[in-house]
Amino acid sequence: MPHTLRHGDVTLPFWSAEEIQAATRVIVPHLAERRVLAYPTETVYGFGTAVDHESVESLVRMKQRPPNKPFLLLIHGSHMLDRLGLVLTPTASRLAARFWPGPLTLVLPGGDHRVPRRLRGPEGGVAVRWTSHPGLQAILRDYGEPITSTSANRPGVPPAVTAQEIVEQWRDTIHRGQLLVLDGGRVPPSSPSTVVDCTGRRPRVIRPGVLSAPTLRDCVPELVGNL
Repeated sequence: MPHTLRHGDVTLPFWSAEEIQAATRVIVPHLAERRVLAYPTETVYGFGTAVDHESVESLVRMKQRPPNKPFLLLIHGSHMLDRLGLVLTPTASRLAARFWPGPLTLVLPGGDHRVPRRLRGPEGGVAVRWTSHPGLQAILRDYGEPITSTSANRPGVPPAVTAQEIVEQWRDTIHRGQLLVLDGGRVPPSSPSTVVDCTGRRPRVIRPGVLSAPTLRDCVPELVGNL
């Protein structure tokens, strides 16, 4: 069944610890019903779903996502990688030990027959981040599984930094119960996470972000890319 909100509401408050705890009781069944969730992150608002083919395809259709642009996964603990068969290479393990939870996305090998094709990049890897956002950590802890993540916006529109922007763009989808929006207030401006591809012989920076290549190279000297 679609989620239930108070009369006149189109978002769930997601500020205090009490609100986050109350929201997870609605979020978990919403994700289990293969619906889409909008939530605040460390950088912008994001869209996410459960990690199964039907859920991912519903997000693809809603966002009109081209086939060559995969989503990443948010996790809360390395055990979530094990469940999907994703592999922390020796280099990825060193980076994760130093910078997770935090603004570092690692592209990992593995996940054969467990991770939907839409989540794989052109080289076959799957992008993963252990989020440091306390609200998302609570969702992942209660849900017990990873969720997908992509910026909350229509094609050609900047990513949303408030819940109201999402409501304005997706009101019909919200009222149909397909999209549940968590309101965590305005997200302060921030650089995106740095993305490092760990599927090749040497780790490679493929998107610049909060963590600079020199900072990462202090941990893994073999890192290539100076973005």
